[in-house]
Amino acid sequence: MAEIVLSGVDKIYSGGVKAVDNLNLEIKDGEFMVLVGPSGCGKSTALRMIAGLEEISAGTLSIGGKVVNDLPPKSRDIAMVFQNYALYPHMTVEQNLAFGLKLRKTPKAEIERRVKEAAAMLGLEPYLKRKPAALSGGQRQRVAMGRAIVREPQAFLMDEPLSNLDAKLRVQMRASLHQLHERLGVTTIYVTHDQVEAMTLGDRVAVLKDGKLQQVDTPKNLFDHPVNLFVAGFIGSPAMNFVDARIEDAGDGGALLRFADHTLNVGADSVREHPGLSDYFGSEIILGIRPSDFEDAEFAAHNGSAMNIVADVTEELGTEINVIFGVDAPPVQHEAAAALAADASDDDSDEALPLSGGGNKTFFTARVNPRSSVRPGQPVALTVDTRRLHYFDSSSGLAIGHPANTKAAV
Repeated sequence: MAEIVLSGVDKIYSGGVKAVDNLNLEIKDGEFMVLVGPSGCGKSTALRMIAGLEEISAGTLSIGGKVVNDLPPKSRDIAMVFQNYALYPHMTVEQNLAFGLKLRKTPKAEIERRVKEAAAMLGLEPYLKRKPAALSGGQRQRVAMGRAIVREPQAFLMDEPLSNLDAKLRVQMRASLHQLHERLGVTTIYVTHDQVEAMTLGDRVAVLKDGKLQQVDTPKNLFDHPVNLFVAGFIGSPAMNFVDARIEDAGDGGALLRFADHTLNVGADSVREHPGLSDYFGSEIILGIRPSDFEDAEFAAHNGSAMNIVADVTEELGTEINVIFGVDAPPVQHEAAAALAADASDDDSDEALPLSGGGNKTFFTARVNPRSSVRPGQPVALTVDTRRLHYFDSSSGLAIGHPANTKAAV
């Protein structure tokens, strides 16, 4: 096991294209770190630099306290699991697992021990004599992971290893990966475009955009306390709703948020929890509301502000209902919002929901109680938990009151 530290790491391709820009990231010994972001954000490039498959243009990379910038991949004591399994089709599962160890001239008895342990750990014992063509996608991916495990490396590097699996199998494999990490305790860096994978697997998650690290924190803190508009919109499914709103002094220490024909009342305690928010009184901000912070007023357990809306679309999922409705306000005009909309349009998953309606209408998504009687075309009163609203500066997109931004402003 080993700590991995990237200090001021850049990757610049020919033509001056900067794929990774001044990346500073410390992965602790034994930690499961997930790199997440939209396509082209630099996450896979960062992983390949750690693996030694890409040269570092600037900065330093250390593994286990040793600078490895100039070391070849085979000397870094890491094992990589790829998206496409990369198994040898003419070899059995057992031979695939043992191949790397044979190349390193590992003693035969040691190879047998490691292969046996990995096969037992991954449930591959019944398939050891089969070739990859006779295996399912999930079984092939387990073989690929087993091949990494038998190496007993300092770190595992995984590049979207579950993306070729169907939805149900991805859920099962996520659980298996989590158990595997708990058992082995090996430092793991995992790249994915799927933020659900990131949130369920990572001890911490690093969010990247355009080659730059936006925020690194625990999944809960990323969800509850995003540092900027991009992180807020990227983390969470369905995505956070955004709208331009005017914030005004309510006269009692609280605030009023006005957008379209809606007004939300924010308590004084919530205003105090966002240092600097009162400085925006009388001006426009970007308001963020997570779908989970809505509720059908009939089932609301908290006293929040009400929004009377008409449902455009309802998605009944069994455990909840997604209510999609229009708000008479134009989509937020900010480069982060545009990047999120572009990423959503490229996402063909079942979880992709519209971010905006174009023109002068924005679509919101609310997640409500499955017993709600709301149906398309029907009016419904939604309660908003105003204690959990998110506020962003209209120009910078930075979260108002976030400790990192408050400290930077001092």
